[in-house]
Order: sequence, then structure tokens, then C-alpha cells
Amino acid sequence: MLELRSQISGSQMPLKDLEQKLEPLGFTFGGGWDYDRAYMDYQMVDDNGYHFLRIPFSAAVGGIGNGNATIVLGTPFLLSHRYQSGLDHEGITAYSALWNQFSSSEEKDAYIEQVYIREGVMLVRELEQVLLT
Repeated sequence: MLELRSQISGSQMPLKDLEQKLEPLGFTFGGGWDYDRAYMDYQMVDDNGYHFLRIPFSAAVGGIGNGNATIVLGTPFLLSHRYQSGLDHEGITAYSALWNQFSSSEEKDAYIEQVYIREGVMLVRELEQVLLT
């Protein structure tokens, strides 16, 4: 995980506004959300693992699931996971990313290459323009 400083950190807005502004840019509402916190994710690439720019947020007013929450944005970060290679536990070779997504993570906090760091920084600048203007 690598945090990327941003002017969006600490900003408040309705959750609906966040979704409306970020979904056209390719962000999706991340899985594993809770009543009071969640993520908007942008998948950068899927190559024997996955690389995401993740925007954490928490509920300031209301709950995430009710659709009327006001949220506070956290610090964006890059997240990289690598899949296990070779055979899975049942002896079936995992060839595709589709299959690999169900494999255990080989490196839960894998090294993030410079190309993805640069892309993440550019995406954060784009987020700042979209969310703060």
C-alpha cells in the first residue's frame, strides 16, 4: 500500500455526488464496505494480480448502505496484490486472471512499480479537479 497525498483528503460530500462524479471516470464502489466506511476503486491493471487506486471514505452523517450518507474522504492509496502461481489446492492449474482472482494472494502488499505510481498520481490530480471544482 502506498498513500498518495491529495487535497481531497478530509473533504465532505453526499455519497451520491461521489458516485456520480467518479463512476464515469471508471471508479466502482469497492466490495467489503461496512455501515460506516467503504472505498471507491479504480482498477489500473490485472496482470497476475491487481493494482488499484483506492479512495477510502467514511460516513459523517447516515450510513453507507442507505444511499443518503454524507461522507468524508480519506487519503487515496495504491494497492497491489499478486496471485499465487502454479497449482491451486485441488491440483488445477490456474491460467486466467478470472480463475486467479479466487486464489489466495501471494503478496498481499506487493511492490508497486513506478509506472503505476505515476498513473496513480495522475489519477489523483484528475480526482482533485473533478471533486474540488
